[in-house]
Amino acid sequence: MIATGGTIASKNNGAGLTPALTSKELLACVPEIEGLCRVTTEQLFNLDSTNIGPAHWLAIARCIEENYNAYDGFVVTHGTDTMAYTAAALSYLVQNSPKPVVLTGSQKSAYLRDTDARRNLADAFAFCADDNASGVHIVFDGSVILGTRAKKTRTHSYNAFSSVDYPDIALMREGKPFYYIKAEKGEPRFFRALNGNVFVLKLIPGLRADIFDYLETNCEGLVIESFGAGGLPDYGNGEFYARLKEFLAKGRTVVFATQVEREGSSLATYEVGRRILECGRVLEARCMTLEAAVAKLMWILSFAEGEEIERLFYAPIAADIY
Repeated sequence: MIATGGTIASKNNGAGLTPALTSKELLACVPEIEGLCRVTTEQLFNLDSTNIGPAHWLAIARCIEENYNAYDGFVVTHGTDTMAYTAAALSYLVQNSPKPVVLTGSQKSAYLRDTDARRNLADAFAFCADDNASGVHIVFDGSVILGTRAKKTRTHSYNAFSSVDYPDIALMREGKPFYYIKAEKGEPRFFRALNGNVFVLKLIPGLRADIFDYLETNCEGLVIESFGAGGLPDYGNGEFYARLKEFLAKGRTVVFATQVEREGSSLATYEVGRRILECGRVLEARCMTLEAAVAKLMWILSFAEGEEIERLFYAPIAADIY
């Protein structure tokens, strides 16, 4: 069990909830886990997940790699706010794992009586201990969601996470997984680098094209959350398209995604999207979650260049794109 903080480990210090419970204190909240497996705990850090980023993702992946041969599975306790980003990142940093890597947390602290923490912890360990479990998943409120498909869609309700454009892998019923999809197990591959110079630009009506003045000097990879199926505004001057073309000509990578949660992007559908395709080599997130698109781009840009970036981005990893 790798503990990283989050609501599940929080107490109110008078200024709001903040992580305070240790990994051993969390584990003690669910004594029935002792009947499932032997557990070693590692307190990697104790942070609100708002403060977790690429350096922490690498630390979690490194901890898993260093201990991989000694354990049958790994449960990562984590705050819910950025859990989907961490799950996506681990899906690229720890690929094809025949051993399960399970992230979980809660909407209420394990310190409270009416918490969802105990059930989520119990379910996470039960799934992790199952012989058919493998790869990176989030286990939350009885749902088992692929790490590349998870998104936090509710801020307070216990069913905080949804699987976007892909079925849940399994449901937890009375402490056992009921599978819809069983993953094929392979040979694990570990990666140790991410390029954090990736920026997400969310289009809003009226946004000016001079935003590229900042982007050109501060990012190597850009994910543009466009409207609907995908496009750029014109406003009668074509400036957005001209700036995009200049940005691409400098060797930068641009991925077009959509602000719409489900059904993905399709730049070829409308004129405003087709004009983007004429600006240079742009990539489409298609049905990928934003979290997966960002994490995958960080992973790819850490070692790949040129046409290899496009090939890797469109190569499915843990059912992230189709």
